[in-house]
Amino acid sequence: STIQKQRQELQLLIAELKDRDKELNDMVAVHQRELLAWEDDRQKRLTLAERCNLLNNELNKRNDIIKSLTKKLKFLESQQDDSRATFEYTQQKFKELSQKVADATVHCQALEEKNQSLHCSVLELSAKTGQLQAREQELLTMLKLKDEVILETTDYIIEFTSKFRKLESALRTAKTEEFSLNEEKQDLKLRLKELMLETNKLKDDLCEKIQENNKQQEEIIRLRQENGCLRNELALIVEKSKRKDQLLQFARSKQARTDTELSSLRQV
Repeated sequence: STIQKQRQELQLLIAELKDRDKELNDMVAVHQRELLAWEDDRQKRLTLAERCNLLNNELNKRNDIIKSLTKKLKFLESQQDDSRATFEYTQQKFKELSQKVADATVHCQALEEKNQSLHCSVLELSAKTGQLQAREQELLTMLKLKDEVILETTDYIIEFTSKFRKLESALRTAKTEEFSLNEEKQDLKLRLKELMLETNKLKDDLCEKIQENNKQQEEIIRLRQENGCLRNELALIVEKSKRKDQLLQFARSKQARTDTELSSLRQV
């Protein structure tokens, strides 16, 4: 009976050992699967780390591009400010030249009116000279007819001769003044033409500055749009990087759990 009891105990121990062996085999298989999963996770983590480095490098490159574009944008804005200042200076100069042209036109009209008045005066003096010449002829005829009043007539002729000479000198002065006014008028016309040419040149320069300013504004708008696109793309890359960091954190937590389970299995 003792041997029978020992046999039964041995059979029970053998059955228990078989069960423990089966459990150990199952645990080894699970451990192998977990090791494979851990290796796969490790490879994935290395791949994610490499991709993270690549994305960091690309992010640095994009940051450099954004910095260069920002510098270019600031340079274009300063150039636009300079163009705006040049444009305002050109407008001010154009207004001044327009005012000068208007003043010159008014002065020219005044000189033309003065010239017309002097011309009328010359015509009046010419008419008076003709009248005086006719009067002198009449006096000479009367001098021949009337010898008795020769002294009185001689005085009268001398007086009228002096007046005639004064009128001739006045006529010469008026003609000289008219000639000088004509020369001044010609100079003012030449000056007016020069001012008109300069005004047209300034108008052309103003148009060129306006076109250049429009081109710069278009370039600035394009650069701002490109900068906005790059910022959006950078935000997407940062969001992807955050997601990858979260996945990496999940993988690390999973690895920690696996390590914990593995240590417990080793203890078992």
